[in-house]
Amino acid sequence: MITILKIICTGIGATLIVDIWGFVLSLFNIKSLDYRYVGRWIAYFPKGKFAHKNIMMIAPVHGESVIGWAAHYLIGISFAFLLILFFGREWLEKPLLYPALIIGLITLCAPLFIMQPAFGFGIASSNLPKPNIRRLKSLLTHLIYGIGLYLTALLIVQLWN
Repeated sequence: MITILKIICTGIGATLIVDIWGFVLSLFNIKSLDYRYVGRWIAYFPKGKFAHKNIMMIAPVHGESVIGWAAHYLIGISFAFLLILFFGREWLEKPLLYPALIIGLITLCAPLFIMQPAFGFGIASSNLPKPNIRRLKSLLTHLIYGIGLYLTALLIVQLWN
């Protein structure tokens, strides 16, 4: 049970670090993903709609921001479980940076090959202006997530022992 709690806390911490990164970018007028679109995307699942021509042009759904933010953190927690699945529970006791960065890179597949196409943005934002800039931002965000996994796990080791 303690292992599960540590994994959940690691996922939350890493996701929070991604959000801090997004806030810092916003100070320089660099936009990141608006999670209401994630919520809108998910809200259309029960209607059998999993892909859109342009998610930003689809009718908003009540509570989409809450759904999007909840999904953001649940996904972050899920990816932390993925790290432990690949690298073992020992990683929680002795975190190393490279496994966390590997998971950050693996998780990059989700936005590039699932979410962006489903939003109507094309594979790896290929249908949007300046796709290489968007790909770079996604890459950096997911590397920040990996760093967040590592830093959060280090903090948990310090606090828990």
